Amino acid sequence: METRHDGTEINSKKHYDRFRCSRAFTVFFQQFASSGVGGTSRGHHAQVRRKHGPLHAAPQLMAEDLLRAEGFTDVRVANLPGPDVQPALDAGNVNFAMGYASQFIAALDSGARLTLLTGLMVGCFELFGNDRVRGIGDLKGKSIGVQAIGSLPHTLATLMAAQVGLDPKTDIRWVTDPDVKPIELFASGRIDAFLGFPPEPQELRERKVGHVLVNTALDRPWSQYFCCLLAGNREFVQKYPIATKRAVRAYLKATDLCASEPARAAQQLVNRTTLTKRYDYALQTLTDNPYKWRDYDPEDTIRFYSLRLHEVGLIKTSPHKLIAEGTDWRFVNELKRELKA
Repeated sequence: METRHDGTEINSKKHYDRFRCSRAFTVFFQQFASSGVGGTSRGHHAQVRRKHGPLHAAPQLMAEDLLRAEGFTDVRVANLPGPDVQPALDAGNVNFAMGYASQFIAALDSGARLTLLTGLMVGCFELFGNDRVRGIGDLKGKSIGVQAIGSLPHTLATLMAAQVGLDPKTDIRWVTDPDVKPIELFASGRIDAFLGFPPEPQELRERKVGHVLVNTALDRPWSQYFCCLLAGNREFVQKYPIATKRAVRAYLKATDLCASEPARAAQQLVNRTTLTKRYDYALQTLTDNPYKWRDYDPEDTIRFYSLRLHEVGLIKTSPHKLIAEGTDWRFVNELKRELKA
């Protein structure tokens, strides 16, 4: 059930459209390859599209200079709404995008022509509860604030609730409001739980609002799998494997920089984006989130999330088919050997 915080029902589609830009955090490239390129990235012109969103997506910012070093000669920055990520990849309007595993799996299930290339990081989000909620099981009969039914926070909270045996459709009251952000509904006591992305958890802790029910960087099973992956347009990946490998390498190097030089990455987030002006928020996010792409298996991530999504009825495709038709780990496997820790 979807209601406002005051109990009145709202139009889910209209509300979702209103908030569709608020949770995107992806970086995109559109590569305008001239004829005769031969699959290399040298001399290619790339357009990078970035939506200013959660702080933990710092690799997308750090990757810009690294893409140029890989031979992408014209890297441009622009914005693209979050719900348009998968359609843009499917249509070939953009060639690569960083996004959540659950969203990419849902897109593949619907037939999107994209290929998952590598995992990047773990532990993107935290679930907060008030004094009435001490664990996920206590959410039965309680309210969770989300941007909209079908939004990323709604999907992830649904999976968490189902993991402990709750029926997300009947046991939880999903609250949305086109005029008030979920974090403010939670802070003002009008909802019982809230799923936050950086810098929201940092803000709640500073304000001493609520307590953490699940920290996906620390708590199993979520901490055992990637939350964010890199995907490419399927046709582009097949046609330009050398350029694809260069793009993947730029992203993995950027991820390494976030792990090895969090202070530098945090300062760039503050200086070059509108994500936050708080250096301490940025640094804490980069320090707390594991950017250890070598330590996790992206295929295990696809298997885990696809099983969970299938159990709650959000997808129909089997994990085996999704992995067989929607992934290509050649590049990351080669780069694991080339990029020493």
